[in-house]
Amino acid sequence: MKRPTDISQVYAKAPNRLRRSFLRGVSALSATTLLCACGLTLPGQGPPPRLFRLTPKNTFAPDLPTVDWQLIIEEPLAPTGLNTARIALHRKIVELEYYALAGWTDRAPAMIQTLVVESFENSSKILAVGRKSLGLRSDFVLKLELREFQAEYNGDGPPDAHVRINAKLVRMPQRAIIGSQRFEASIKASADNLDDIALAFDEALGKTLKELVGWTLLTGQASNASTAKR
Repeated sequence: MKRPTDISQVYAKAPNRLRRSFLRGVSALSATTLLCACGLTLPGQGPPPRLFRLTPKNTFAPDLPTVDWQLIIEEPLAPTGLNTARIALHRKIVELEYYALAGWTDRAPAMIQTLVVESFENSSKILAVGRKSLGLRSDFVLKLELREFQAEYNGDGPPDAHVRINAKLVRMPQRAIIGSQRFEASIKASADNLDDIALAFDEALGKTLKELVGWTLLTGQASNASTAKR
């Protein structure tokens, strides 16, 4: 009758290559066992983040001019802290934080670019509007800069959703800036939870989009009228 194999003897006689493979397997098994014993989850196995999206503006002043020119919307420039899909918040003036397990459906500048394009389309006041990447031949380019896009806690209670966009309207092909304006809104959330904070962002951004669309149409049309008189 054969004696049971002594694993230490097998290990001692094994080539170095097999010994290293054996040790790697034992190490991986030990790490997995430790994670399970501590109640930890592996990366990608936690709860999925909640994703929020904002909406374009649909209502505008009825007296806005209907224009026959084409417009390109550039993606807004943004500081690194806002050039992300994470939802930013301020509890301290000098510190930027983010809500855990929550985010926008896209990077904030890309999301806002899409909403600006859709808002112009919803106005039904412009011949053509699109992103720079589409290669559209434009009469004007709208350059945007996202300066504020965060929830701000200014004391007890729910935060304010603060949105600020700086805009420059550039006439093509001269590349002459014919107007610049700042659009800003701050809306207090009705409660300190993500659903109500997202609704406050939607209202604040909607207000800025309405003003941005109206200003762009009026400024571009005034520039066209002035050029036609020359």
